[in-house]
Amino acid sequence: MAEKKIAHQYKIVPKDPGAHLFEVTLTVAEPDPSGQEFRIPAWIPGSYLIRDFARNLISIRAESEGCDLGLLKLDKSRWQADACEAPITIVCEIYAYDLSVRGAHLDTTHAYFNGPSVFLAVVGQEDRACDLEICAPPAALGEHWRVATSMQARTAEEYGYGGYSVADYAELIDHPVEIGDLLIGEFEADGIPHAIAVRGHDRVDMARICSDLTTLCEQHMTLLGKPADLDRYLFLLLVLPEGYGGLEHRWSTSLVCSRNDLPRRGDKGVSNGYRKFLGLCSHEYFHLWNVTRMKPAVFTPYQLQAETHTGLLWVFEGITSYYDDLALVRSGLVTAKSYLELLAQTITRVVRAHGRFRQSVEESSFDAWTKFYKQDANSPNFIVSYYTKGALIACALDLTLRRVTQGEHCLDDVMRECWRRYGDGRNGMPERGLESIAHEISGVDLEDFFERYVRGTADVPMDNLLLDCGIRLCMRPAMNGNDLGGKPAGDDDSAALWMGATLALRGNRSVFRRVLAGSPAERAGLAPGDEAVAINDLKLSKGNLDTRLSEYHAGDQIALRIFRRDQLMSLNIVLEEAPQDTCYLVIDADASDVAEKSRQSWLRG
Repeated sequence: MAEKKIAHQYKIVPKDPGAHLFEVTLTVAEPDPSGQEFRIPAWIPGSYLIRDFARNLISIRAESEGCDLGLLKLDKSRWQADACEAPITIVCEIYAYDLSVRGAHLDTTHAYFNGPSVFLAVVGQEDRACDLEICAPPAALGEHWRVATSMQARTAEEYGYGGYSVADYAELIDHPVEIGDLLIGEFEADGIPHAIAVRGHDRVDMARICSDLTTLCEQHMTLLGKPADLDRYLFLLLVLPEGYGGLEHRWSTSLVCSRNDLPRRGDKGVSNGYRKFLGLCSHEYFHLWNVTRMKPAVFTPYQLQAETHTGLLWVFEGITSYYDDLALVRSGLVTAKSYLELLAQTITRVVRAHGRFRQSVEESSFDAWTKFYKQDANSPNFIVSYYTKGALIACALDLTLRRVTQGEHCLDDVMRECWRRYGDGRNGMPERGLESIAHEISGVDLEDFFERYVRGTADVPMDNLLLDCGIRLCMRPAMNGNDLGGKPAGDDDSAALWMGATLALRGNRSVFRRVLAGSPAERAGLAPGDEAVAINDLKLSKGNLDTRLSEYHAGDQIALRIFRRDQLMSLNIVLEEAPQDTCYLVIDADASDVAEKSRQSWLRG
């Protein structure tokens, strides 16, 4: 097949790092002679919120053959050039100060960008090949900076500035780029070159990270096989004092983690922070299959100008959230005990989410644009996370399939068949696609399962399903506000009292962030945004809430003093025992051989 003719020339320059300004130019060789239209996306795949990237466009102009060309703004993110048959160049200034995995950020320490936030599309020519020239910042900066991206180099040297090429616009915006003082580790997974580029931390045990990522990536490839077009992969990692998150791409992922999560040379074992980091890497790597290539039918292709609704985000995020931790134990990076602690913490998060009785995961998926990604103080009372409950449903579906087929089939088989049918990126998964394949694989009617747990709001029966594997599900009250679950209470621990409200710092003030429906705090009239002052005339803050409550017993009444806006108020709250909403899992030493075999089959894959 002949190579595509390069039709679009892009160039990006970190023009003014102090002012956080990129300059982006786009030259179109063969514009629409009646007036070429341009547009910039409103959202980025993988993050289901209208972000209106056009809002960061400071200036835009057009020229042709050395002369200015008229440019008419059609709406918030579209422009049309005057009729012209000669090549057109668009020049934009873009403000970049979003320190996340979704946008662009430029300052005197680095440059980072995701394509949708900086590159205009040439409407009607999105399938044309593109070249991108990545330029260095002003000479005074970046003497030791390197470029990290999964984009294919054309004239650029490895990790260097220069020319890169992509097949079309969709690929252009699917390669995030990090430019800075980078620590880079390289490794191979199943013969495919991989790398991790770290910014913000130079004292990590890179050899250990690369070794563990090799093990983890190969575990995922064992499950679903290597994607046919996967010939390289890059982990981009931004290290902050506190942070967590990631965004998937076809040949890379962009990650944020906390500095203390990464291992230093000489560290032994797997800390909770490092386990969390490995789980994040696992989650984004599993997206290589589940959503970057195999995706909902309505995402093929992406329409990035407006919301695209699907009820399947629980499949593409929830199932991914199940396999991310499961891959850690199957690969031997964590123990079975450690994995069950993570699963118990997931159960805890779901049980504590009162909104699970008000919204199904299918509804949560569909309404992600307006509810899940736009949470407020009342969100815990009326929404459910398609990530956490989706992961729990995936686990329940896996164990259910193992039960109804006597161990012959499981969710692994369903995902392999989904990948076979929908992994080509052209034929997306229909809304009931996974459900149909689960029925085909098992030979069992699973409609009731999906009606109750996916389209309904029933609690997933994890206790009974885990017993098949010789695991007992236990519930207890929380010990304090930082209790995530996963472990039994210690001998000296006592349950925290419950008022049903949480505090957060807002500047130097402690403010009630969430008030749970039906809680003592709600019944007393406490509202989100109220500033904590005192309990029974003793100063109250986020840092001492647990200590203050520990001085009382269930049934005691406290006088809670608050500021609501500028008005000092006193609320009388009757404290209650903490609810049994904290889970831990125990392997039954007396479980049958059948249960033991089922557990080993599940956790070893």
